[in-house]
Amino acid sequence: MSVDPNLAQRLLAGDRRALARAISLVENDDPAGWALVREVYPQTGKSAVVGVTGAPGSGKSTLIGGLVKNRRAADRSVAVLSIDPTSPFTQGALLGDRIRLTEHFLDPGVFIRSMANRGALGGLSEASLQAALLMDAAGRDDVFLETVGVGQAEVDIIDHADTVLLVLMPGGGDSVQALKAGIMEIPDIIVVNKADHPLTQTMVREIRGVLSLAPQGSWKVPILQTEAVDGRGIDELMDKLIEHRAHIEQEGTLSERRRNNLRSEVLALATHRVRRDLEQRLARGDGFEKLIDDVVARRLDPASAAAAILGDDVP
Repeated sequence: MSVDPNLAQRLLAGDRRALARAISLVENDDPAGWALVREVYPQTGKSAVVGVTGAPGSGKSTLIGGLVKNRRAADRSVAVLSIDPTSPFTQGALLGDRIRLTEHFLDPGVFIRSMANRGALGGLSEASLQAALLMDAAGRDDVFLETVGVGQAEVDIIDHADTVLLVLMPGGGDSVQALKAGIMEIPDIIVVNKADHPLTQTMVREIRGVLSLAPQGSWKVPILQTEAVDGRGIDELMDKLIEHRAHIEQEGTLSERRRNNLRSEVLALATHRVRRDLEQRLARGDGFEKLIDDVVARRLDPASAAAAILGDDVP
């Protein structure tokens, strides 16, 4: 399929179909997609990007639906990018269109897209930030990134968002364990969703205890309680998201965050491409398999085998 030569102009004008086409090009690693990002990149940096992460079943999609409704009531345009598990059959987004966001599908002020993570460890594919940049270029005021729940590896969402929202649910002891394991330094805001659960207050106390052990900065991580299904606590959560953004803008750390985010993205893309090129080169000869045979036979250690590959000693 040929690429519309006016795709960039249509995208910058806010055309929904142009945005959908542009994201598909990037997701499929089409050179035209990367060229498009390069063309519209100077027009990015205006959207407020919020990363929403948490365990499966914690209600992330329902919560985002409530936040989208809040933003639309404020007459702001919104984009939602949901990073889903990769389908083993189609290599597409296994969960497809977000069922819990259906009420917003026909709203021209809301753009919703699912993207397969393609096995990315942190639940985010290499193309995810590029997709967020395209949403930004299309003039969306707010961009919500929702990641698949894969535990501690989800910390890479901090490399894609201005504000990170961690969603937990009562009775999920694994979530608190994850906090103790190191995620407690990642979120800017913590939400305990499904707050009508009898263990909600116990969980809030546990989270406070864990956060008290973390390094204390100028922003004190708030713990909010929501019941996303009926909208309770959504407005308060949005107020906190706005407050956090104002804080990092006033403190001057927003630009610093974005610099670190883009630095990580550049390294991730470079790593991905180097690995892909390396795999293609190794597939052209049998030297790699001979190296593996030597490693299996204990004639060569793995580090030496890796050094041989990087030293271009493999035919």
